[in-house]
Amino acid sequence: MRIPRIFTERSLQATTRIELDTAPSQHISRVLRMRVGEPLTLFNGRGGEYPASIVALGKKSVTVETTAYHHREVESSLSVHLGIGISRGERMDWIIQKTTELGVNSLAPLFTARTEVKLKNDRAAKKMKHWHQIAISASEQCGRNQIPTIHPPQQLADWLEATTADRKLVLHHRTTPVMQTPTRPTSVALLTGPEGGLSEAEISAAEQAGYQSLTLGPRVLRSETAPLAALAILQAQWGDMPPEV
Repeated sequence: MRIPRIFTERSLQATTRIELDTAPSQHISRVLRMRVGEPLTLFNGRGGEYPASIVALGKKSVTVETTAYHHREVESSLSVHLGIGISRGERMDWIIQKTTELGVNSLAPLFTARTEVKLKNDRAAKKMKHWHQIAISASEQCGRNQIPTIHPPQQLADWLEATTADRKLVLHHRTTPVMQTPTRPTSVALLTGPEGGLSEAEISAAEQAGYQSLTLGPRVLRSETAPLAALAILQAQWGDMPPEV
């Protein structure tokens, strides 16, 4: 049986009893329907994990007891920073979930010329909380002990100016597929657009900021497909995915 993995913002120590917050407690009791004595694994995003078991179970609170600390990490040697034009509906949720599984380190939702989503004040704060929870749930599922950073929505120009990486790539279908580099990078900044892609002016601005244009082949990929395909290729070439199957 698969042992559930639970993220908590609490400080964790070995052989300690901890009362979990309401959200993870309700997930354990109401969604997973776990019982006293059953095992689980806790992590708080600061590295490593703690095997534990349930010692008390209530409707809104669950108390667990940890055992020894396990220094287990599945983070890629390649640090990927994704900047992506904000997509409509559930596409952003899908992108955050799947890029977390593929090992992205940080994700910046971007306002671009073709971004149709408007996020201000309370709505932006709610979206940030929602996206952060998606990253947490994906990390629990895929075995990561560190949560990707979800940056606040920002203008594309600001992201281009602030982002640093060994290699910078802007993804679009109007160029040739070039990935070769004389040295293996340890960090990559990957820029991709929303529905409709990036404008010519935005691609030009990225290139002037040091980004190399990249296409993934002859077919035009959807806004939620392109970053996933690119991440898989980057991890296979420079990260921790096997280059050949």
